[in-house]
Amino acid sequence: MLDVICRRWWVMLVRGLAAIAIGVCAMAWPGITLMALVWLFGAFSIIDGVFGVMLGIRGESDGTVWWTMVFLGLLALAAGVIAFAWPGLTLLVLATIIAVSAIVRGVFEIYAAIRLRHEIDDEWILGLSGLMSIIFGGLIMWRPGAGLVAIALLIGAYMTALGIFAVALSLRLRKMGQSRGAMAA
Repeated sequence: MLDVICRRWWVMLVRGLAAIAIGVCAMAWPGITLMALVWLFGAFSIIDGVFGVMLGIRGESDGTVWWTMVFLGLLALAAGVIAFAWPGLTLLVLATIIAVSAIVRGVFEIYAAIRLRHEIDDEWILGLSGLMSIIFGGLIMWRPGAGLVAIALLIGAYMTALGIFAVALSLRLRKMGQSRGAMAA
């Protein structure tokens, strides 16, 4: 597994550079960042809802309708409409989702760092990234309504730092891959 990860070090590098670019943009334009989140969520929910309803109505080949799929599609449509109608409420919900996902991501990154500590050097980079994710998520959960612009700035700083850690890890994986390749030759 480690050989595969080392050969694909560049994937982590691209992810890191993309995260840095998104982070810098989020810090440069926090208001636009927040509205973009609402619009992306709203657009995705409406598209997802339409396709969910279509899939549910088509259902089985014998004409049976998948009512659960229709219901979920209508729920997604409603979420999309609400996102556009009440962007402030949507931002609070998105802030909570972002916080929870950052905390979960952080827990899994720390777990992965602990599991990989005997297989890779500098696993602390992954662990530190996980700790940073947990702290970020905790800060947003603590005061989701206080300064949504601050949340956009935190998202920007988080994405930039996450990107820097990903770039550092990718370069370490590249170095490990080169040394492992030299040992195999």
